[in-house]
Amino acid sequence: MDPASADPIEQFRRHLQNERRLSPHTVTNYGRDLARLHAFCRRHGATVDALTPALMRRYASELHRAGLSGKSIQRALSAARAFYRYLLRENRATLNPVVGIPVPKSPRRLPQALSPDEAARLVEIPTAEPLAYRDRALLELLYSSGLRLSELVALDIDDLQLRDGVVTVTGKGRKQRIVPVGKAARAALAAWLTERAPLAAPGDAAVFIGRNRRRLSGRAIEARVGYWARRQGLARPVHPHMLRHSFATHLLESSGDLRAVQELLGHANISTTQIYTHLDFQHLAKIYDQAHPRARRKDG
Repeated sequence: MDPASADPIEQFRRHLQNERRLSPHTVTNYGRDLARLHAFCRRHGATVDALTPALMRRYASELHRAGLSGKSIQRALSAARAFYRYLLRENRATLNPVVGIPVPKSPRRLPQALSPDEAARLVEIPTAEPLAYRDRALLELLYSSGLRLSELVALDIDDLQLRDGVVTVTGKGRKQRIVPVGKAARAALAAWLTERAPLAAPGDAAVFIGRNRRRLSGRAIEARVGYWARRQGLARPVHPHMLRHSFATHLLESSGDLRAVQELLGHANISTTQIYTHLDFQHLAKIYDQAHPRARRKDG
């Protein structure tokens, strides 16, 4: 078969599968998005390898009118952009019609946070056996200091300075920061370190270890947090990052100091931290709706 007459979408799929070695799931998603583009071209009397920027803008508008989410439209345009880069490389097209097409922004999902009462109920677990001391310490530390799960996993004994009330954390990009540790978390950590001593292998530096005497994995910590959330009667699933969100939300509600929260979380850009101002506003708006005389809805 003359390569110039072959189906360009099928050629691209083979390129993804055989040359780029993408997963079958990813190749299927590309194929689905490009099949939608091909159907659009047929309806408008165009061919996919000669699509104009004007028609591509119309295609994006059609996706929006069809009710696709911003994320789905982004994916469709990303697939088209990669497809036309391939066609240009193979001299099957003269331009990439996706260049310059504005990509819709997906609404940013607000992180879920526990209420202060829920957080208190979660961390105050009974310590009837040694590993329960460990679990209480890690729960208290997550909520007290807003650590990422990866930071908690990597924590070593030398990182703890309980007498000074701080912990040295190695975050993204191997950047270190020093964060305060609250009184309850310090007490829980001290109790766990006492229980940990006979359980740990000689010379083991990890703060949190499992029954196998090895450093506790992120997956194991996630399982323990979920277990205690159910055991403590919380009505929704809880994961470690939710305690980080709760730390940031409750601290911002109390202090209003966005820069301080940014530093404590280890965010490189304050725009990342600003998501918590939206959570704070939601809280304020709820209070307003409940309390302001002109906000109350009257029946009838």
